[in-house]
Amino acid sequence: MIEDFIFQNTTKVYFGKNQLQHLGEEVSNFGKKVLLVYGGGSIKRNGLYDRIMEQLKASGIEVFELSGVEPNPRHTTVNKGAEICRKEGIDAIIAVGGGSTIDCSKGISGLVMSDGKNDIWELIESGTPLMKGLPILVVLTMAATGSEMDAGAVISNMEINQKHAIGGPGVRPRVAFEDPTNTFTVPAYQTACGSFDIMSHIFDVEYFSKADTMDMLKRIQEEVLNTVIKYAPVAVKEPDNYEARANLMWASSWALNDFLYDGCSQDTVCHEMEHELSAHYDITHGHGLAIIIPRWLEYILDDSTAADIARFGRRCFGVDDQLSDMDAAKAAIEALSDFCFNKLGLKSNLSDLGIDASKFDIMAESACRGGVLNSIKPLNKQDIVEIYKMCL
Repeated sequence: MIEDFIFQNTTKVYFGKNQLQHLGEEVSNFGKKVLLVYGGGSIKRNGLYDRIMEQLKASGIEVFELSGVEPNPRHTTVNKGAEICRKEGIDAIIAVGGGSTIDCSKGISGLVMSDGKNDIWELIESGTPLMKGLPILVVLTMAATGSEMDAGAVISNMEINQKHAIGGPGVRPRVAFEDPTNTFTVPAYQTACGSFDIMSHIFDVEYFSKADTMDMLKRIQEEVLNTVIKYAPVAVKEPDNYEARANLMWASSWALNDFLYDGCSQDTVCHEMEHELSAHYDITHGHGLAIIIPRWLEYILDDSTAADIARFGRRCFGVDDQLSDMDAAKAAIEALSDFCFNKLGLKSNLSDLGIDASKFDIMAESACRGGVLNSIKPLNKQDIVEIYKMCL
């Protein structure tokens, strides 16, 4: 039976080349003091920083900055941003970047409005939903996580090698500016990782599930997957191809904005496994997922899962309809591996990233929280260890 659900997404999206001209007017709806949050220096090198500052200055907005947000955003950076917001009386946050910058901004937004708490990790450990937050506006520079249009964030605590999610309706971005030209300078490697991250949200959140779901949603999920399969290799080879970048950017926003998976509830098993890799080794999230997911599919393949994996292969990779479900499922996994490691050019093994088996037991225990992860096929600690080993 399909679960009841409520769908409401309140993010206003400006999509296209010339939409940044509306930034000043949108910020002014929330106040006159903003915290500009970004990562490294790429937005200064490509001129985006100057264009943003020009818009804000013209609207009389006072800007404070938090730069240097890490690829796996640290809880200490979130705490630092919240301290600036409280000290300066910030009215809104502008996140300029991809998922890491946006997730950091969500943590800041929720922490500021959390009744005097000073450490985001305290909220994460308590499982506190972020019901209130400072308004967040996003200037997106990478197609990957979908964080520009959802209410979740993932924060890392490298002091204890943990990476966990937090979120709530209070931190869903109010406005997002999505200009595909801002992704032209994203390197091929990050483009490949981000593209697979888009696919992973569909795989892990809903597509491979034992729960009943609407076939209509599953068909749309397949179209988003097909979009990435078609356009990611183009964007890797032709970084300034507007059509490819635009399709990937919009696919990113729709892969994880609630619409495609409302009515389904399950553990995101592959994300739980990958979060352990990122927490211990600080690797790129999308690359870790690209290594794990084909091996996970291979591990869970049996008579109970073959039809679901075969459907993916037939709908997304053109696997022969005449093959049995088992043979079609094997062909689907092979096609997905070829896509990740040949067409996108990602390294195929954890050992290629300097990772060995020494922490697998610890990571597996943490991933399943000492119990079982439930999805299309339940996984316990030993299952997770075996999947990690397959990835070596």
